[in-house]
This record gives sequence, structure tokens and C-alpha cells, in this order.
Amino acid sequence: MCGTGPRAQPGGVIELRNLTKRYGDTLAVDDLSFRVEPGRVTGFLGPNGAGKSTTMRMVLGLDTPTSGEALVDGGRYVDLPRPLTRVGALLDAGAVHLGRSAYNHLLALALSNDLPETRVAEVLEQVGLAGVARRKAGGFSLGMKQRLGIAAALLGDPGVLMFDEPVNGLDPDGVRWIRHLMRGLAGEGRTILLSSHLMSEMALTADHIVIVGRGRLVVQATVSELTERYPSLEEAYLELTAASLEYGANR
Repeated sequence: MCGTGPRAQPGGVIELRNLTKRYGDTLAVDDLSFRVEPGRVTGFLGPNGAGKSTTMRMVLGLDTPTSGEALVDGGRYVDLPRPLTRVGALLDAGAVHLGRSAYNHLLALALSNDLPETRVAEVLEQVGLAGVARRKAGGFSLGMKQRLGIAAALLGDPGVLMFDEPVNGLDPDGVRWIRHLMRGLAGEGRTILLSSHLMSEMALTADHIVIVGRGRLVVQATVSELTERYPSLEEAYLELTAASLEYGANR
């Protein structure tokens, strides 16, 4: 298990209810509804501009829905006490204080959520950054920043975890490490929402797939259901998103 003792919360449910987001005349997310359940990795797929990152930002309260709801266990993220103990997320590996060491970056997050300092050393060890803990994040490679972002997501030992393109900048060993990490976290009963463009990795990592196009839900199904209907997950994705884009352009 990720932490040193039992979690207060097992995996929780992420639920979107008719979620919509407009930026002026641009409809980024369009009446989107789906659930992300505990104990499995849910892959979140869609072309660039499909609304994936905006959706994840609304779950985390970083963007406000125009209408609809984005909920974690029936409530809004912004209403959670000590939110890092319930939901961990990596949306942007570059969102770190470049003048701080990896250790101090995580320590500031820990103190903000009343987490013990011992968690900082634990997660740095878990993600393979213990040896560079005192180095400034500004000198990190993209892959190292990805690992630091994952450490921040794991810091509160949460039951719900969200990752947006976590394998960017990682070498093959790092990609395999991410795959095993995601599978292991889901095996502990946690809820994992994983956005990625790497179809080969998604086929190896995810149990369930949600595909969106032009902000709308295209399909949600298990990986096995999709690969029974199509030659591969990649072929399923390409065909389903092509149909979605054609529909979106004409509606």
C-alpha cells in the first residue's frame, strides 16, 4: 500500500452529471456524464481539444462548470477538508516552484494539508527521487518533474487519483514503472483516471475506457469489449473518434 497505515477512505467515485463548460463562444465540454469507479484504471481518451483536460480541471475545482456537476463521492472537491487525503492529481508536471528543492516542494504541500513530514521522504523514495530530494526542481528533466508530480499526487495517500499524460518525458523504464504503479494502485481499491495518447500503453494499463470527442461522450466500455469489436484499442479509438468528429462538425 502507498502509505504507512490504513487509509481513511478507500477509492471513491468520480461522477460527472451533464457537465458543460463554455469559454465565450467555444463549447469545450458538452453535457458530459460518466462515472469512474474504484478498483480499476479508467483510461480517458480523445483527440486534442476534446475537453479532457478541461474536464479534469473541473473535477478539481480549477475551472467552474457553466452547468452540470463534477463530483467526488457525491461532493465537490472544493468542499473537501484536507483534499490531498482524498484526491491526488497530476495535470501539469511543470507546475512546481522551480527554485525549491523536490523535498521542500512536497513539504509545503504536506504542511498545507496537515500531513506528517515523514510522508515526503516516503513518496520521494516511491517515485525514485530520494537521491535528488535536495536538488532544485528547476534543474529537473521533464521525466523527473513527472515523477515529482506523481509524488505530490500520492502525498496524502488518497483513494482517488487523476493523471493527465503522466508518461510524457519518461524513458521506456519509466513508462513501464508508471504502468505497474497504476495497476498496483487500482489493485489496492483506488480510483484511477488516466488520460494519455499512448494507445499501446493504455491497452496494457486500463481496464475501462471513456472516449470523448468535441466535448461529448463517444463511448464508455471495457478494454476487452472494445478489442472484441475492433482489431485493437488503437483501431477502436481512431474509428470512434473519427465518427464523433464528423458528427460534431455537422451538428
